[in-house]
Amino acid sequence: MAESERRAGNSEEMAPPLQQSFMIPRKEINMVSDMGKWKRSQAYADYMGFILTLNEGVKGRKLTCEYNVSEPIEKLVALLNTLDRWIDETPPVDQPSRFGNKAFRTWYAKLDQEAENLVATVIPKHLADAAPEVAVYLKESVGNSTRIDYGTGHEAAFAAFLCCLCKIGVLRVDDQMAIVFKVFNRYLEVMRKLQKTYRMEPAGSQGVWGLDDFQFLPFIWGSSQLIDHPNLEPRHFVDEKVVNENHKDFMFLECILFITEMKTGPFAEHSNQLWNISAVPSWSKVNQGLIRMYKAECLEKFPVIQHFKFGSLLPIQPVTS
Repeated sequence: MAESERRAGNSEEMAPPLQQSFMIPRKEINMVSDMGKWKRSQAYADYMGFILTLNEGVKGRKLTCEYNVSEPIEKLVALLNTLDRWIDETPPVDQPSRFGNKAFRTWYAKLDQEAENLVATVIPKHLADAAPEVAVYLKESVGNSTRIDYGTGHEAAFAAFLCCLCKIGVLRVDDQMAIVFKVFNRYLEVMRKLQKTYRMEPAGSQGVWGLDDFQFLPFIWGSSQLIDHPNLEPRHFVDEKVVNENHKDFMFLECILFITEMKTGPFAEHSNQLWNISAVPSWSKVNQGLIRMYKAECLEKFPVIQHFKFGSLLPIQPVTS
C-alpha cells in the first residue's frame, strides 16, 4: 500500500484523498433528454442527501438556540458580510425601467472578479486547489447578471457551494445547525437585500402558483424547525400577530414576513400555494410535502437544472452503489 494511500485512508482529517484533482464545473444538462442523467448522477444524490441531512439537523430547533460555531462558519459569515457591504457601495442607478437595476451588474462584476479570493479565505492552504471549483458555485448563487433575475436555481447553487465545502472537509457534521442558522440565514438576508435594492426579477416565476418568487429551501428547513412545536401550527403562519412575535426564531415565518412586506393585497391571492399549505394539519406533513414539491418543481425542471454545473465534487457520473 502506497504511503500516500495509507495516510489518506487512516484518518478522517485527511478528506479529501490527496490525489483529488479539482476541475472547473461546467454545464452537462443541455436538452430535456439529459434530465435522466442528472437524476441518476452522484451530484443529485449528494445534493439531495445534503438538503435532507440539514433538514434532520434543524428539526425542532429555533434560530436563536445554542449551537457550535466553528472557524470556517465565522469565515463564511464574513464572506457574506463582504457581499453585503458591496451592495452599500453600489447604489442603484437612475434608469427608466423600475425592475432589473443595472447597478446589479457592477456589483456582480466585483464578485466575479473576487470570488476565488473570497473562497480562499474560507478554505485551508492545503486545499487551495479546490478554490476555483468551489468559487463557481458561489458566483452562480447570487442571480443572473444578464437578466438581473434570481430564483431557486441560484439558491440551489449556494446549497451546492456549502455541500462542496462539506465534501472537502471544511465544514463538518457538527456544523449542521450553524450551516442553516448562521450561514444560510445570512445568505438569505443578503439575497433579500439584493432583490430589494436592484429590484431583481424572479427567475422562471410561476406567479401565484409557485411557492415563492425567489426561495424554496428556507421553507423546507423552516418547516422542519417547527415540527412538534407545542403551540404553533401551520394554520398560524397566515396570522400577522403570530408572525411578528415569532419570526426571529423560525426561518419559515421570516420568509412569510418578507413576502408580506413585498406584496400587497390578500395573502390567499398573492401566495396561493402557501395559503393552501396553511391548511395542512401538521408541520411534519408540510415538511414532507415541501420536499416532494422541491424535487418536482425545482430539481426535476429542465429550465432550472440546465444551468447547474458539475465538477469533481458534484459529478455528473452515475451513482456508484
